[in-house]
Amino acid sequence: MKQQVVLTIALLLGTPLLAQNSILRPVMAEEAVSAYSSSEASTPDADADLAQQQAPPPTTTQSEIKRPKAEGSMVGYIDDAIIGSQIRIRFDAAFNDPFPDRSEFFYGKCACYQQLAKADPAAYDPNAPGPGPGVPTNLNFQQLYLFGEYAPKSRFSVFFELPFRWIQPQGFVNTGFTPFGNQGGVSDVNMGVKLGLIDSERSALTFQFKSYLPSGNASEGLGTNHSSIEPALLLYHSFSSRWELEGQLGDWHPIDGSRGVPTVGSSSFAGDVFFYGIGPSAEVYHNSSVAIAPIIELVGWHVLGGFQTQVPGPVAGVAAQASGTNIVNMKFGVRTTIHNHNSVYVGYGRALTDADWYRDIVRVEYRYAF
Repeated sequence: MKQQVVLTIALLLGTPLLAQNSILRPVMAEEAVSAYSSSEASTPDADADLAQQQAPPPTTTQSEIKRPKAEGSMVGYIDDAIIGSQIRIRFDAAFNDPFPDRSEFFYGKCACYQQLAKADPAAYDPNAPGPGPGVPTNLNFQQLYLFGEYAPKSRFSVFFELPFRWIQPQGFVNTGFTPFGNQGGVSDVNMGVKLGLIDSERSALTFQFKSYLPSGNASEGLGTNHSSIEPALLLYHSFSSRWELEGQLGDWHPIDGSRGVPTVGSSSFAGDVFFYGIGPSAEVYHNSSVAIAPIIELVGWHVLGGFQTQVPGPVAGVAAQASGTNIVNMKFGVRTTIHNHNSVYVGYGRALTDADWYRDIVRVEYRYAF
């Protein structure tokens, strides 16, 4: 009897608990479904993230790729208008320079003037700094340039160039003066600044100011024995991803050159040289790592003053006025750019005028832009 009573009481107490549990289960299930639905409900941020994740990666066509400025200019003889940090190694081999002391642009006044105290007192100059006393009829030379440019800002850079020179006279005027032999060593260093006047994706107009210091031994034909300055405007313009045009315009101005001929009452043996150049280039091949661009450059000089040693000559029998001399060269070359930062230029130049600094020149250079 007692067991039946206990069982009855247990059933009576358990029934409400079971009923409550059966009621809670659907409620909890509904809340779980509601919570899950809420977590999956769309919000603007969630939709944007989801769309970004599901969207296919953007494709870039060749025409949309912007050419990096690290590629720099394509020219080989005209100065580079694009401002950027770079190092460059350049080698020139030039042939047949008939008047190497013309306006003291290449090297100093011929030392032959030191021998004229008795033969030609009006032209006698004991301080003539150039090589001699023989007067060369033509000269071959080679030059190696080590160049560095640093651009802390996109529109400003500083640069320095250390040149080495080797000269080989090919013959001498029959004056009785002792010929001089081959020479070589450090030439006149130059340094300067670039200032960007216009700097856009397609165009650059740059003011360049360069100064030369007389570090080369002038008596060996390695320098001019005077300082000089060279202001210039440099131009770069890209017509398309393949066609570019570059140019330059400037003046080389000597400071404290040698005395002229005659040594009393005449202007300096050195003289200003106005120069200019223009060069179009066309990229004929381009892939992800290599670009090849042939280029033609027309480069000219107009000598505004000074003298050149010329035997026999109209001035005192040993010299001629260099003022008014026009020199024009045509340069042909190819620049190969590798992985945007490295480039190699190989070119050849030929004088188009009778007057020249050299008749032929070959240039090879390597440039690394960073």
